[in-house]
Amino acid sequence: MGRAAWGLLWLLLGSAGAQYEKYSFRGFPPEDLMPLAAAYGHALEQYEGESWRESARYLEAALRLHRLLRDSEAFCHANCSGPAPPAAAAPGPAPGPDGSHGDEWARELRLFGRVLERAACLRRCKRSLPAFQVPYPPRQLLRDFQSRLPYQYLHYALFKANRLEKAVAAAYTFLQRNPKHELTAKYLSYYRGLLDAAEEPLTDLEAQPYEAVFLRAVKLYNSGDFRSSTEDMERALAEYLGVFARCLAGCEGAHEQVDFKDFYPAIADLFAESLQCKVDCEANLTPNVGGYFVEKFVATMYHYLQFAYYKLNDVRQAARSAASYMLFDPEDSVMQQNLVYYRFHRARWGLEEDDFQPREEAMLYHNQTAELRELLEFAHMYLQSDDEMELEETELPVEPKEPPSDAEFEGEGDYEEGMYADWWQEPEAKGDEAEAEPEPELA
Repeated sequence: MGRAAWGLLWLLLGSAGAQYEKYSFRGFPPEDLMPLAAAYGHALEQYEGESWRESARYLEAALRLHRLLRDSEAFCHANCSGPAPPAAAAPGPAPGPDGSHGDEWARELRLFGRVLERAACLRRCKRSLPAFQVPYPPRQLLRDFQSRLPYQYLHYALFKANRLEKAVAAAYTFLQRNPKHELTAKYLSYYRGLLDAAEEPLTDLEAQPYEAVFLRAVKLYNSGDFRSSTEDMERALAEYLGVFARCLAGCEGAHEQVDFKDFYPAIADLFAESLQCKVDCEANLTPNVGGYFVEKFVATMYHYLQFAYYKLNDVRQAARSAASYMLFDPEDSVMQQNLVYYRFHRARWGLEEDDFQPREEAMLYHNQTAELRELLEFAHMYLQSDDEMELEETELPVEPKEPPSDAEFEGEGDYEEGMYADWWQEPEAKGDEAEAEPEPELA
């Protein structure tokens, strides 16, 4: 769990989604629809020309367009990723000249038949959504939005346009994904000083709903309200897994073809790019609390659930939460001792062997993320770029030569100073040292 490294601090998250209060990816206003690259490019041109209000307006429009594209991709791919319909007349083996490899040929044909079915489904879905009525953005531009780079320009443009409250939110939103960016941290502190709002809650415009629920669950845990804490933690876990599934689905969107390649290498390259996006989902969805990312976020939630359920005398759920946690951190000695303790007293609580198995959603998430990482590692090892002819990539918007500088102020402190109070407590073992019975040795 990295307990010693967790210097997590308290912070109050503002309500999420303020940037997109009236957002709908199905009914997006036609007058607001334009290519993401064009909107962002115009915003940066206006930024370079110090037309701050116009730059801020188009940066906000670009962020809205990016969310439109992201949600539309996830919707279509989730809708088209169901199980394959039963084959009424699956092709039988077609033997080769020597009479072999018929089964392999049939499997490959069925696989590509499924690919064609899914492609047809996606085409139907995307035909009806506004996001796909304009040119698709370059992949590097999408990476910039994923890292929240537009907010680095937006906060300064808003500041220059004398919209300080929004500048605070934009700067904080950038820092939630880039907590070590010292210059933006200084600007955030500076803006809050100008507003005399050092104690006001901060708003992450890109926050996911599960983040606030998780923080509330931890607060309830620390206050000793274990029943309410488990309810919120279970909700946070379910919401996170739902967002994670949508993130995976969104990774299967359009991809630029940048090389002339043979059929199978081209498919492998597209698959590897999708794999990288899916592996990145876990890190991109990890909450930032007080400038620190919560390591092993899913495991952390099971750790809290294990102890809270134990305190509620729901040992069956405590044991399953402990087993779920061990999927992600099997060397954790404290949790190993807890499982030994539960097994030793299994008769007292009427526990069966199934009660020591990981929860189903934990097993699915663990296996899914592990397999994605293994496949990506294989792709990196064996699918290196070769000398095949490259195609010219779509041109990216030109970024301003001068990003925000510290010329506006001197000597401002770090954005974390004086802003947070200590709050985070590590989830404990099954009980306090004094109340825990000596751990038996397993036979």
